Amino acid sequence: MMNISVTVNTCELTDLDLKQMSQLGIDYIDFGKGSSFPGVKEQGYPDLDQLLKLRRRVRSFGLEMNRVTLPDLTERYMNNLPGSEKELENSATAIKVFGEAGLPIVRQRFAGDTVPVLTSGYKAVQRGGAIARGESLGLMKNKPEIPGLGERERWWSRFTEAFRTLVPVAEDYDVKLTVHPSDTPNHGTPFGGLGFHRIIDAFPSKNVGFVYCIGTRAEEGGSSLVMDEINHYGRKGKIYLVHLRNVRGSLPTAGAFEEALLDDGDLNVFNILLELRKVGYKGCINPDHITQLEGDSVDLDQSWAHSGISWKSSSIGWGYSIGYVRALLAALAEFEGIRYGH
Repeated sequence: MMNISVTVNTCELTDLDLKQMSQLGIDYIDFGKGSSFPGVKEQGYPDLDQLLKLRRRVRSFGLEMNRVTLPDLTERYMNNLPGSEKELENSATAIKVFGEAGLPIVRQRFAGDTVPVLTSGYKAVQRGGAIARGESLGLMKNKPEIPGLGERERWWSRFTEAFRTLVPVAEDYDVKLTVHPSDTPNHGTPFGGLGFHRIIDAFPSKNVGFVYCIGTRAEEGGSSLVMDEINHYGRKGKIYLVHLRNVRGSLPTAGAFEEALLDDGDLNVFNILLELRKVGYKGCINPDHITQLEGDSVDLDQSWAHSGISWKSSSIGWGYSIGYVRALLAALAEFEGIRYGH
């Protein structure tokens, strides 16, 4: 059966954080920022002893660590500048450390996977005055040029060079190596539908797959694209973690999209969970990009203004989203006649 995880961008979790997570019925924690782990700023990769200490503390609250994030591969690496070899070496070492700590899923971030920026963000006001992230193709007057084929292929060559190093390490340490789709899914971004195909064609390893972000993919093609991709990548066993959010509109259909509460967008979330169940997915459902409710306090990121990116104990929206997913999972279990819950 599927479980629930939430993303944090810090390792400095308080007892309040962990108690509230446990009370809400969260099962796992995903760590979204590679630089947050002790040791990364000092030596370039996590310290194993501190990592094990963190895992023991998380487990003492009845929770577990799920997805972690490797040190970033920055513009330095993507442009093959001095020091790029060290960045790749640090990522490879981080996989070894996470593997030794028994952590199952790592994500690698690549500079340039979300450019060019062709949309303008805006504050979307929704039901009852709730605030959500919106982006529109029509609001940006001076749009940058889309990278040409040569520039795209240069980016891809650096990506493949990194994965040629990282994939064997992930296999040796039995760690699942993932990427997240480009967010925003503008034209020219590498981790879209065709990019995902290209990755698993080039690296057909059982340890290579995706953090499948339903909201991001719906922004590119709506509900039908999401259902098709879940069916395709799910049957191949390439979905290792699911980010769940609802959206209104998409870039191809409306020239814009708005994130929405889980019950208030274009997607039928129960049908999505049912499709994940059909393809045998047994990983975590991670509700993300939380809508701001009245009186809420959320963890905002300037790259995704008006959207709560990371867990915050004072966020009403997190409580709503987790409860909604738990209810759907319980309904799915009842529908199938199986047991769900702690």
